[in-house]
Amino acid sequence: MNRAFNRKRDKSWMHTPEALAKHFIAYNVKFLGNTEVEQPKGTEIVRDAVRKLKFQRHIKKSEGQKVPKVELQISIYGVKILDPKTKDVLHNCQLHRISFCADDKTDKRIFTFICKDSESNKHLCYVFDSEKCAEEITLTIGQAFDLAYKKFLESGGKDVETRKQIGTLQKRIQELESENTELKKQLQNLDEQLRSSKVSPAGSISTKPSTDIFDMIPFSAVEPLVPLPASNGASPPPPAQPADPRTDLFGAEPFDPFICGAADFPPDIQSKLDEMQEGFKMGLTLEGTVFSPDPLDGRC
Repeated sequence: MNRAFNRKRDKSWMHTPEALAKHFIAYNVKFLGNTEVEQPKGTEIVRDAVRKLKFQRHIKKSEGQKVPKVELQISIYGVKILDPKTKDVLHNCQLHRISFCADDKTDKRIFTFICKDSESNKHLCYVFDSEKCAEEITLTIGQAFDLAYKKFLESGGKDVETRKQIGTLQKRIQELESENTELKKQLQNLDEQLRSSKVSPAGSISTKPSTDIFDMIPFSAVEPLVPLPASNGASPPPPAQPADPRTDLFGAEPFDPFICGAADFPPDIQSKLDEMQEGFKMGLTLEGTVFSPDPLDGRC
């Protein structure tokens, strides 16, 4: 039995969308463990992983160790593996990272899935022993993946490329702000150099302001301009207000890409969107296969 899951094909799932979108479906299973695999998909890949973990479990069983029981919580946000007593999360597998899910067509209890680890980026194969509901759990994960992908598209996943361009523009704005700050420092240094040229050879400070080659008083980016008395006897205009340190040379507040509206995304969030899009594009393959026809395939 081979059930290749195609998200474009309409399927009649066993749970209501609300059950997986607003809540979760819980299953109590035994956790045989996880092991690293070389590929994100493939029947032979999971078959070897199941045999390996079953062999390790038989060794631990002979040493008196029991197979740990866990609780699976399946929703559109992922597959959580929890301690059934303390409810501590042991593993949290996001759906866009799950690429392959399979159950054993000769044993209704064994099922497995491959998930890409978020920290190491390695592909890990998780193996479980359920109470004759392996196929149901596999289909539930497939339905959750289908709903999660649709929600991703509805929430703006189609505009990933546009949002990537927004992130590039935000980075360019940051670079321009840095250049603007550097230019302000250069103006201040030039102003200090011009101030030092006001000192006369005798050591006294000249009362007449120095001028540039155009006979103009140099502009000071630090001190406010002092109004000169009007030649017609009229009262001078009010002094200029000091510049707001929160604004740039044009009076605009500097742009902060990390304080943005709901439609703008900084680069770190953009990378997560790209990762989700890549995971959903890979798709999820559901299969029924024969994992272990050897004697080690006994009850764990």
